Amino acid sequence: MRSQSELDRNEISIKKKILSFPTLISFLMGGVLIYFLASRFNLDWVQMFSYVKGMNILSYISAFLLYYISFLFRGARWRVLGLNASRKLKENENSESRFRNPPVGECSLLILNGWFINSIAWLRMGDAYRAYAFGSRTGAGFSWSLGTIFAERVLDMSTVLVLITIGMALLAVGIDNSMVRILILSAFVMSALLVLVVVIIFYAGHWIISLLPKSLSSVVENFKEGTIGSFDRLPFLIILGAMGWGIEILRLWLVVNSLGMQAELALIMVVALGSSIFSTVPTPGGIGVVEPGMTALLSIGMNGSEAAAVALCDRGITYLSVLVLGMVAFFGWQAKVALKGPHIDTKTD
Repeated sequence: MRSQSELDRNEISIKKKILSFPTLISFLMGGVLIYFLASRFNLDWVQMFSYVKGMNILSYISAFLLYYISFLFRGARWRVLGLNASRKLKENENSESRFRNPPVGECSLLILNGWFINSIAWLRMGDAYRAYAFGSRTGAGFSWSLGTIFAERVLDMSTVLVLITIGMALLAVGIDNSMVRILILSAFVMSALLVLVVVIIFYAGHWIISLLPKSLSSVVENFKEGTIGSFDRLPFLIILGAMGWGIEILRLWLVVNSLGMQAELALIMVVALGSSIFSTVPTPGGIGVVEPGMTALLSIGMNGSEAAAVALCDRGITYLSVLVLGMVAFFGWQAKVALKGPHIDTKTD
């Protein structure tokens, strides 16, 4: 077991990493890249900001609220993944009997914390952080918790692949668009690789573990249990994931309408899902990649200034608001842990 002082030292180490000078430099680099790529669209900046000034505030606030409602569905799905995986964990005689799965609200808050860290740090460190935090709350350990997050990623990319393919089929004009083809290919490759890893873990996991040193084999075994065990009640998980992504699509539709614009639902579907693929680029929050990528996709059905205005306003919700509210949630969480401590200490993996 880890002591409270060890947990506190880990928290301080994480804070130093995410609030580092390289992170600040990344914001500058991202801003330069956004400006450089935006110049390719020959934007009328005055026209773009005129769209923003004429925004319907109520529609935009509705989009904002929907975005944060989607965290509840993501939190509910992650909780189910944890419950699924805990069944296998409890069958192990050496497992911790005091396993506790956090409630939906707590899981949702941890996801927001992770997205906040992803928004300010390179290499998606937020996923590692929430695996650490989830492992602390459940008592199941970091590597087991990381397995549930990996299973979550498999479900997400598989759902994105299906939905973005449907969107492309409905969007006839997008069939000849190179950006859409790149998205389809990216989603397919990412999904295929993730599923391949799951298949290898399932069929060859024991063999791989037998080749590893004992200290490392326990870590991989816990990761395997967290991953494979998560896929019970798959239809229910798919429904929760689809509802979460449906809210993402509706959010972007409201952003478009708040600016007094119209776009095909199929285009909005492709853009909303495509931006999630762009965000996997390991810059902080996908900055410098998501913005021009969204603008390029929206340009299929809009002029450059309209597309840039939508991308700018949508990123105000999915990036800037996460920086603010995520920071409040993150440091509020740290204060809670400092006062009360984790319910269960993390096992040493």
